[in-house]
Amino acid sequence: MAVQEARGGADMGAPGGAHAGGCTCGDCPHGAREGHRRAVAEFLLMRDGFAAGQGVPAAVAHSAQASRQWVSEELSQSAELVAERGRSEGEAWLARLWLVTTITVWALVLVLLLVQSLTAIGAGWTAARTAGLLAALLTAGVLTAASWFHRARGGALAPVIGEDNRLSTSRTVAAAWVLLVAFAVLVLVGRLAAASGHAERDTLISGLELARAAGVVTVLAVVCGIAVLVRRVVGLRVLAQRLQKVRAHRPRAADLLTDDAGRGSFADIQYVVISTVAVLFAAVRLARRPDQLPDLPWGLAVVVLVSAATYLAGKYAEGGRPVILSVVRAREAGDLDAPIRTGDDIEIRGAGFVPPGAQGADRLSRMVVRIGPVNVHVPLVPVSGGFSNPTDAVLTVPVPADVEPGRVEVQVVTAAGVETNRYAVDVTE
Repeated sequence: MAVQEARGGADMGAPGGAHAGGCTCGDCPHGAREGHRRAVAEFLLMRDGFAAGQGVPAAVAHSAQASRQWVSEELSQSAELVAERGRSEGEAWLARLWLVTTITVWALVLVLLLVQSLTAIGAGWTAARTAGLLAALLTAGVLTAASWFHRARGGALAPVIGEDNRLSTSRTVAAAWVLLVAFAVLVLVGRLAAASGHAERDTLISGLELARAAGVVTVLAVVCGIAVLVRRVVGLRVLAQRLQKVRAHRPRAADLLTDDAGRGSFADIQYVVISTVAVLFAAVRLARRPDQLPDLPWGLAVVVLVSAATYLAGKYAEGGRPVILSVVRAREAGDLDAPIRTGDDIEIRGAGFVPPGAQGADRLSRMVVRIGPVNVHVPLVPVSGGFSNPTDAVLTVPVPADVEPGRVEVQVVTAAGVETNRYAVDVTE
């Protein structure tokens, strides 16, 4: 597949085809996307070729360490190009996302108009339907204006995109409840403006009383508080090196249900699912009784609160500082047992060396091992479909000649900039 992608990209880059893959500028969505695809294909082709023992110059092929270092440098440079193209694609994708969000918002307004028209057959058009439609138009207008002013950051989705360039689950859930409550209040405002009698106005005003909307107000306060608290918790844990975060190239819808590594997260999934069900229930209640705020039953409100508490507990429990458990001399088949000497490879065993979301070669190439005062970049060792070094639990690096014999400390610095504990080893002459 990589060979076909590379060949196809080369064909499309021929003269005469506008934006046929040769354009890789960040402000051209098609060119940025095509440039990133071609860079990925070329990197995969190079990695699999090196994994099969192809393309290594004869000048370094005689030495296993020299060839490994040369291959690692070549892969690192190619991975940097892929990362640069990926960032350009992400910026171009965000730049055009505002238009997608705007179209989606107005499509929902049209759906609301269609539903109201169909349900008005036989029952007749009411003031509540007019108020709902006007509230939807006003909400859509505000979101459209926000999309325009934040068009470089994803349009209306800009407030729910986190500092790591991923969609934030807590902010998205809070935004859904805020929009629902704001829409409900606008419906009541529209009906109150059109009300002619004192009794009707009193009924609408009483619909805003806390006794009737205690459940939805409580849920709104809790989910908004959790959105703020989670941001604070994550920020403090990152600064304290208890949580490793790497920036994504662009946000994805799957971020709402997965962790930074793309694996499904139970805490996130249950929070999104239960909140979605509760929001839909509240929206139906508003449609059935547009004269008051949605009266969310306390049973359902407690379920949402338990879900929110579970999500918050998951945020406290995730992550952890990387740790070195042991350092041993790497031994190949046929080697004699011996102490660690300069020039030997050492195998560092532990946990958490590869942060979630840092499985790409550009991130792996940034890992560093401190051996005494010397910083050693972890070499990339390609295999078919990935890399055998580094991994989350094992790193293999050479002991450089600059390391003085004696007792030295070994420490790993991950791609997220987090440092492990120091582990002392003895290096002999």
